[in-house]
Amino acid sequence: MSAVHGPNGTAGPNGAAGAGGGLPRAGVRARTNGLARAALRFRPGGFAGTFVALMMAALIVSACGILLETGVRASVPPERYAGAPVVVAADQRAHMTVGSGDGAYDASEQVPDRARVKADLVERVAAAQGVGAAVPDVTFPTRLAAEGGPEGAALTAQGWGSHAFTGAALTAGSAPGPDEVVLDRATARAAGADVGDTVTLVLPAGEREFRVSGLAAPAADPPAAGGGAGGAYLADDAAARAAGHPGRFDAVAVLPAEGVGAGQLADAVRGAVGERAEVHTGDGRGGVEDPGVAAAEELLTGLGGSFGGIAATVAVFTAAGTVALSVAQRKREFALLRAIGATPRQIRRSVAAEALLVAPVAGLAGLLPGIGLASWWFGQLKDRDAVPAALDLHISAIPLASAVGTALLSALVAGWAASRRPAKTKPGQALTEASVERLRPGIVRTVLGVGAAVGGAVLSGVAARSAGDDAAEAALGVVMLFMLAVALLGPLIARLAAGLFGLPLRAGDASAELAAANSRTNARRLASAITPIVLATAFASVLVFMHTSEDRATATQQRDGVTADHVVTHPGGLPADAAERAARQPGVDAAVGVLRTQVLVPVGGGGDRWLQGATAQGVSGGGLARVQDLDVRDGALDRLHEPGTVALDENLARSAGVGVGERVELRLPDGTPVKAEVAATYGRGLGLAQVTLDRAALAGHVTAAYDTDLLVSGAGAEGLGALGGAGTAVTDAAGYAQQQDVDRSLNRWANFTMAGVLGGFAAIAAVNTLVMTVLDRRRELGMLRLIGSTRRQVLGMIRWEGLLVGVAGLVLGGAIAAATLVPMVRGITGGDPYLPPLTVAAFGLGAVGLGLLGTVLPARAALRRTEPAG
Repeated sequence: MSAVHGPNGTAGPNGAAGAGGGLPRAGVRARTNGLARAALRFRPGGFAGTFVALMMAALIVSACGILLETGVRASVPPERYAGAPVVVAADQRAHMTVGSGDGAYDASEQVPDRARVKADLVERVAAAQGVGAAVPDVTFPTRLAAEGGPEGAALTAQGWGSHAFTGAALTAGSAPGPDEVVLDRATARAAGADVGDTVTLVLPAGEREFRVSGLAAPAADPPAAGGGAGGAYLADDAAARAAGHPGRFDAVAVLPAEGVGAGQLADAVRGAVGERAEVHTGDGRGGVEDPGVAAAEELLTGLGGSFGGIAATVAVFTAAGTVALSVAQRKREFALLRAIGATPRQIRRSVAAEALLVAPVAGLAGLLPGIGLASWWFGQLKDRDAVPAALDLHISAIPLASAVGTALLSALVAGWAASRRPAKTKPGQALTEASVERLRPGIVRTVLGVGAAVGGAVLSGVAARSAGDDAAEAALGVVMLFMLAVALLGPLIARLAAGLFGLPLRAGDASAELAAANSRTNARRLASAITPIVLATAFASVLVFMHTSEDRATATQQRDGVTADHVVTHPGGLPADAAERAARQPGVDAAVGVLRTQVLVPVGGGGDRWLQGATAQGVSGGGLARVQDLDVRDGALDRLHEPGTVALDENLARSAGVGVGERVELRLPDGTPVKAEVAATYGRGLGLAQVTLDRAALAGHVTAAYDTDLLVSGAGAEGLGALGGAGTAVTDAAGYAQQQDVDRSLNRWANFTMAGVLGGFAAIAAVNTLVMTVLDRRRELGMLRLIGSTRRQVLGMIRWEGLLVGVAGLVLGGAIAAATLVPMVRGITGGDPYLPPLTVAAFGLGAVGLGLLGTVLPARAALRRTEPAG
């Protein structure tokens, strides 16, 4: 009872108030602070567990908060547009109005490719006051053909007008005309070309010859126009036509007239363009030239917000449970304090003072590893090209203060909730109640727990009837509700688990029988140990097995769906005429070019609809059925060559609420809205593409309409390798599927990393809780030794209890994961979850290992300190 008989009279009979109740009002603060300091001094073990839990919570919250803030503030300095103080670009989000009247709202989504401005906007900008020049800008990738120099040399094609803000200058010849090109000197030298010579460029539409009208030298510090690729300058209008979208440009670079400042120029341009486009200055220009900034913003805000919200909830939830356990373990001390006259307010103030002493220090201790985790995660995303290399991690006081505040608030709320009952217990009953464990949780807690369990079951049914992202969103609610139910109904579930899993133990030796009896009697203690293992098992299982299930379904659909004999690919893409040239080769039965990209599809129902990204393929040539088996479920694919038709994956069609013969409104890669009639629905959208339409419908709405793949049916393969020049690869369907697996590696890494972060945190929390629980039982273990139990018998009991905890946590966590995974996986893949046996075994061994590790090791340490004399 060190918290009572502390030094310097911090507590004890002298602190009691008599009939008036409690300590003297003037000394309340000093006395309660003294109680808190004494508790920390004489019970460091319990507070060490609380410290670890709060530190881990601060670590998770700070790391996710840093990523979230980095996403919100994502920007990079302009390089290409550094010489243009103002840049005009189209809105890069597709918008959809949902609802009507006062309840209407805008549901927007980042466009998959790049939205462009029309040529008439250039004239508007040029006419604005203070504008010296309005330069339409367009860039796209191209390369030299075999006869044009070194095969496959990558180039960045752009309009010659860009020299006005990039600093490139002619060193020979003249500006390009309609069928002419200006090459930078390094490219011309490598190609052996000079002014007046002819070179052949591989454009999206096919190979085309250009006369070299001039040579250019870049600026001394050249802007990054193409990631280090050489430059090929065409006439501005010719560049837009060559890219495949005539009359539309990536952006308009605005140069000021003499004496006009950047702010004045920006205001004038905004007035000229109105709501037809966006005006960018400062670092906002960097986002225009690098669309990866917007994608990184979406990724980081999603990672820091969505996953961070779940991770922070789990972290706070676990930390609060540890604080509550620490308070509950001291119920005898609080009972004695009540018995000697301490008031409920003094008990609560003492717990709050303990939180104020421990939580801020724990929160601060979690900040440095939190920054380290965020830095490592951000670096990994950079290495995998998920965020631009120029983007920097943003660390400010906001997420750090939030992390410390979260730890403090969690400790205060959990401590207040745990101390309510011992604080309000009548002094005469306090010691009696402290010596006996309550068999039932409170009525409010039971009602909330049953409600959460019923809600999880209902939502699981909703998820089972949903498809695609609807199923995933519902399933996320399932796991959260079931976890809340486990937390609230923990003692009841623990007693049930002890009774069920204790049956075989009662048939064992004395150690096993004692473990079964102990578990039934101390259900609350058992619940505190089981809950973190349930957390670790449930969340890690959902993340890992969701990926394994989707990965397996994707690979299966690709293997069964690609029936072509040969698949032709090139790192820079294949020109649109490659399919036609392949079809003319001897032995080729069918050749289909595939342009892969993404579109946006409105999904959801009623007043809750949103734009969902969907993979899309534009197909050209004849004989799609000979090279792909999409597993058509309704309708027919032979109408896809008709304008305004589309085929959808069956799950996507269900989410969008459309069927064959109905019209669906799509947003093409650049955000252009189109309404298309659904000609067919099919079942292999996950492995091939969720949306299939004619190539011509997509070609004008991507940066450069190079075919991603060329699918060829027939024996003739001799000349296929020459279709795209150097670097062209020809493989079979199996090799193609293997390449697609490589492309899915980022998703695999992200899922496993999130599972590792969340599961690792929960695992540490589980061990921490188990250690706290065992160390609190030193008196019990010592008593067992005093009454004649051998050290081996006591450790055997602890091992059986640890095994029971691990198995119970594994079964409960697995059940929650199954209730979440089954509807989610069926909604996304149409099949059942795939559980790799080795991974399942690893989860099982991990859960059982946590139970044993967190009990046996601290029990050995406790027994060394409680060995009976002699």
